[in-house]
Amino acid sequence: MMPQSNLFVAAPLKQQREADLRSLLASMNVRPGVVDPGNKLVPFGQFDRIHFARFVILEDQTLNDIHTVYGLPAYHDPVMLAFIADFDGGADELRTELAQKAGSGLQQIFSCCEGFTAGGDIAAWMKDHEQPPAAVYGNWVGRTVRQIHEEESLRRALEDYVRSNSSLSASGGARQIHEKLNRFVESEATAGRIVLSKEPPTPLGWRIRKFIHLIGVPLILLILSPFLLLYSPFFLYQLRKREKSDGVLAPRPDSAHEARLSEIEDHDVTNQFSAMGSIKPGLFRRWTLAFLLSLIHYAARHIYVRGHLARVPTIHFARWVFLNEKRRVLFASNYDGSLDSYMDDFINKVGWGLNLAFTNGIGYPTTRWLVLDGSKDEQKFKYFLRRHELPTEVWYNAHPGLTAFDLKRNTLIREGLERSDMNESELRDWVALL
Repeated sequence: MMPQSNLFVAAPLKQQREADLRSLLASMNVRPGVVDPGNKLVPFGQFDRIHFARFVILEDQTLNDIHTVYGLPAYHDPVMLAFIADFDGGADELRTELAQKAGSGLQQIFSCCEGFTAGGDIAAWMKDHEQPPAAVYGNWVGRTVRQIHEEESLRRALEDYVRSNSSLSASGGARQIHEKLNRFVESEATAGRIVLSKEPPTPLGWRIRKFIHLIGVPLILLILSPFLLLYSPFFLYQLRKREKSDGVLAPRPDSAHEARLSEIEDHDVTNQFSAMGSIKPGLFRRWTLAFLLSLIHYAARHIYVRGHLARVPTIHFARWVFLNEKRRVLFASNYDGSLDSYMDDFINKVGWGLNLAFTNGIGYPTTRWLVLDGSKDEQKFKYFLRRHELPTEVWYNAHPGLTAFDLKRNTLIREGLERSDMNESELRDWVALL
């Protein structure tokens, strides 16, 4: 199995180069919201390991919220450029490949950032400017870009064969259909018209790190449990005191801001989402958020690894990243459907999870005990999220037109094709996938 990795590179912009950068990034698109996979700066279509990638200018329009809500001095953090990617394999290999295939374009883009030296080692510079995620989620661990394309080609070939052989379903039961389709795939594979690559070996280092994390986090919590138990009454008191006094700031977003966001959305069945905001002041909120995100990361790494995050199946990849000495957080995701359906899915199925992830942000709708209320105030929650959303200048999707449901179905088709031990009920379910 080839596990997935993520990359988040961020650096402050040179103020005098912001207009140049926006022009460069716009040149990578066919039109707003639609990237050219063969663009001259970063030809994403040449990278067979990248699932999703984006360039986004981190210009937070809500820096004054801490003054509005708490009367504290407004933040003056610089505008930054972020490059974000979700991909197969290790980060070192991807950085090297980026330098080889897009070094010149990346030099032009990152020359707009502070501290960048033209002609330097672009891979090393990117590594020096990486920000580790506080939490990251991948829909299906081990499913590579190559596998996605091969399984989609397999599905199309099988469906074409079924359509062109109308007597297939009348020739016998599900087992006979399965056998005939197996013979068809074998003949197509021999002729080179269908390719189904073998699963690569799982890197030993990844296995070891995952095992250590799997047992290490519960072990640490177990060791700390007496202290956490003693602290819990004080924590709950501090939490409720803050929840009762924290202000809500969720006005309707500016119409011009909404128009910019709408322009780059819904060009495909899958969309991007980038949002950032400031954490409520004080160490209590910062440490609480860091702890909660570590739990989300643990669950996403060890529990939700096959097609859904809690009860939500529409997210491909997502991450939370601390910025500016953990004063701010960026959330970025790739999801299926419209933003409204995305938010409704979470509100209706795991509203408590939204509260855990976002209640420590300035202005979030009032929660009780971290998980209650909050996102249930649907209009305020949607205004809050939309107001913090950022326009993503460049967004690449390696498998347009395919939802997470499509990818899961295609994987199940392939897995079923390769199985010879299915019972009659399983065979009927497999045939129904076609």
